[in-house]
Amino acid sequence: MNERAATIRVECCAGDRGEESPACFFLGERAVAVQGVLDRWLDSEHQYFKVRGDDGGIYILRHDVSTAVWEMILYDSGTREDTRLSST
Repeated sequence: MNERAATIRVECCAGDRGEESPACFFLGERAVAVQGVLDRWLDSEHQYFKVRGDDGGIYILRHDVSTAVWEMILYDSGTREDTRLSST
């Protein structure tokens, strides 16, 4: 696991094409509902999802396909325009 990544619990649902997408994830006891998947991509070992949470934040979630472990690898609160992630 990446030292800077946080392991999280994720609940998924089937998307329009039948693919699984995050619907909600938990940061400790706090639930964050996914309002939308902004982007998704794959590499040889992981699935990545750039999502908007119901708290207004933008998160990048990584799913390790072989171990089924989810991690939050990036968070942007969206409160500062000069540091806002692109395509949000």
